[in-house]
Amino acid sequence: MTEPADHPFVQAVKPLVDAMGGRLVAPDQAQGDDVVLTWEGEDRVAVRLPHLSESLDHILVELRRRHGKPLAELDRKTKQSVVRILETRGAFSVRHGVETVATALGVSRFTVYNYLNRETASREAGGRAEGE
Repeated sequence: MTEPADHPFVQAVKPLVDAMGGRLVAPDQAQGDDVVLTWEGEDRVAVRLPHLSESLDHILVELRRRHGKPLAELDRKTKQSVVRILETRGAFSVRHGVETVATALGVSRFTVYNYLNRETASREAGGRAEGE
C-alpha cells in the first residue's frame, strides 16, 4: 500500500474492515466497487469489500474465534444463539447459507430451519403479548 499503514485514520478503520472481511488497499489501487475513504481532504485508503459468500465464511470464522472452539462443539442453546446472530447478519439470504451454517454447526439443515422457526415463533408470541 502506498499510503502508510500506520496513519491514525487507517488504523482506526482497520478493525471494522477486518470484521467485515474486507481488505485495505492504496487509494490509487482502488477498483470499481472499492470504497475510497478520505481524511482531511486526502484519499487515505480504499476498502475492498468481500463477496457475500466470502462474508458468510468470514462471519463463521469470527464466531468460532469468539467461542474459542469449533461451532459444532457448542451446546444446543449456544448453537441457537449463533443462528440468531447469523440471521440478523443476513447469512440465510446467501445462496446455500443454510447448508453452510448447518455444516459449520454440525447439524442438519432441518435443525437450522427448526432454530429459525423457533426464533420467529418466539418473536411473534412476544409481539402479541406486548400488543395486548
